[in-house]
Amino acid sequence: MPSRLIPFRPLHQIREEWFGNVPRDLVAGLVVALALIPEAIAFSIIAGVDPQVGLYASFCIAVVTAFAGGRPGMISAATGAMALLMVTLVRDHGLQYLLAATLLTGVMQILAGALRLGEVLKFVSRSVMTGFVNALAILIFLAQLPEFKGAGWQMYAMVAGGLAIIYLLPRLTKAVPSPLVCIVVLTAITMLAGLDVRTVGDMGRLPSTLPVFFLPDIPWNLETLWIILPYAIPLTVVGLLESLMTASIVDDLTDTDSNKNRECIGQGIANIAAGSMGGMAGCAMIGQTVINVKSGGRGRLSCLAAGVFLLVMIVALGRYVAAIPMAALVAVMIMVAIGTFSWQSLRDLRRHPKTSSLVMVATVVTVVLTHNLAIGVAVGVVLSTISFARKAARLVAVRSEADPSGEARTYFVEGNLFFVSAGAFGRSFDFREVLARVTIDVSRARFWDISSVAALDKVVLKFRRDGAEVELVGLDDMSASLIDRVAIHDKPEAANGLPMH
Repeated sequence: MPSRLIPFRPLHQIREEWFGNVPRDLVAGLVVALALIPEAIAFSIIAGVDPQVGLYASFCIAVVTAFAGGRPGMISAATGAMALLMVTLVRDHGLQYLLAATLLTGVMQILAGALRLGEVLKFVSRSVMTGFVNALAILIFLAQLPEFKGAGWQMYAMVAGGLAIIYLLPRLTKAVPSPLVCIVVLTAITMLAGLDVRTVGDMGRLPSTLPVFFLPDIPWNLETLWIILPYAIPLTVVGLLESLMTASIVDDLTDTDSNKNRECIGQGIANIAAGSMGGMAGCAMIGQTVINVKSGGRGRLSCLAAGVFLLVMIVALGRYVAAIPMAALVAVMIMVAIGTFSWQSLRDLRRHPKTSSLVMVATVVTVVLTHNLAIGVAVGVVLSTISFARKAARLVAVRSEADPSGEARTYFVEGNLFFVSAGAFGRSFDFREVLARVTIDVSRARFWDISSVAALDKVVLKFRRDGAEVELVGLDDMSASLIDRVAIHDKPEAANGLPMH
C-alpha cells in the first residue's frame, strides 16, 4: 500500500483508470444507474424520507467517489445497511437532523482515513469475508421477495424471462451486457402489451430538478451534536466496514489492489457532499459493484457514469424510467445475488477446518437475522480471534532435561506466551522436585503481554521459595523489554511472596 493516503500517481496510471475501458465503463455505468433507481427509492422509504433524498445521495456519492475514492470500479451510493440506522433519527427529529448526521459521518470518515484505520481490515479473516459476502447475497435475494407478494402470473413469467435473457444471451454474444438487454426488452413488452405490473414509478415520485447546495436548517450547538452523534458513529462504522470489505472483494474479482485509507477519505468527502445537497449517508454497494464488474466496468469512469446517468434519467427521462417494470430489476438483482454468493464455500464446509466453517456460518446467520453487517462481522471477528488464540495456545511446549548431578534442571520453552497460553505455561513445571538450580531457556519463545509475564513471575518465585536458584536465558529484545518493565521476580517486593497480579 502506498505510504501516503492519496499518493502521487503517474499520468499513464490516471489515464488508464479513466480512459482505459471507456465503452464498457459507460455501458456498465448505465446498467448500474438503472439498478440504483429502485434501490435508492426503497432505501429512502426504509429511512422514512422522500425518495429524492436517496436518489440525490446516490448521485452525489457515486460522482464524488469516482474522483476521491481509493477503488476504481466500485459503486457507492445510498444503501440499505445505512438506511436502517437512520429510522429513529428521522422519526424523532426529522430530515434536517439526518442531513446534519450525514455531514458529521463524512467528517468522522475522513478522520478515520487520516488515522489510517483502513488498514484494520487485515484483521478480518477470510472466513468472515466469505460469510459477509454470502450474507449480503442472501439479503439481496430476500429483498426481492416482497415484489412477488400479491403479484399475478405476469410477474413470475417476466422474472423468469428476464433471467433467461441474462444467462442465455452471453452464449450468443457479449457485445451488450445481458442485464441491460433484460431491462430494455421487458420494459418494451410491458409498454407495448399494456401489462398491469408494478413499475419503478409505483415506488415513489421521482425528482424533476437538480440538487442544490444548502446546509441543514438546525441549531448549530452542542445540543444538536449530542442528538446526531449517537447516529453518526454507527453510520461511520457500518459505512466504512461495508466499503472496505466491498473494496477487498473487488480487489479479488479484478486481481488489482486499492488504497483503503484513501477510500475512507473518499467516502467521507462523498457523504459531506450528499448531506449538503439534501441526500442521506451512503457507502459502497456490493450488489451494484458486482453488476458493474460483471458488466465490464473496471475504471473510475463507470462510477462517474452511473451517477451522471442516474441524475439524467430521473430528471430528464423520468417518464420512461418510471415505466421500467420491477420484474426486470428483480431479475437483475437475483442475478447479482446468485453471482455474489460463494458457492465454493458450501463445498468447502467439509474440507476446511471446522472452526473456519463455524466462523463463516455464524457470520452469515448473524447478518441475516439482524440485517446488520457490523454486528455480523463483529461476531465473526470475535469467533476468529478466539479460534486463533486457542490454536496459538496449543503451540506452546515446555520440555526439560535434568543435570547428571540431579541437583539442576533446564526447562526449554517454545512458542508464543500470552493470556491464553499463560496458564498452560505455568502448569508445565514440576515444583515438587528439590533442586539447587533451575534454568529456564526461552530462546525459542516470546512473551507478548502482562499475563505471560505474571505467569513467569509465579514460576520463578515458586522455585526460589523452595530454595532453588533460577536463571532465565535466551530472552529476545522485545520480551526482555516487557519483562524489565512489568516483571517483579527480581524486584524487592518479590521477597515477600508470590506476585498478586
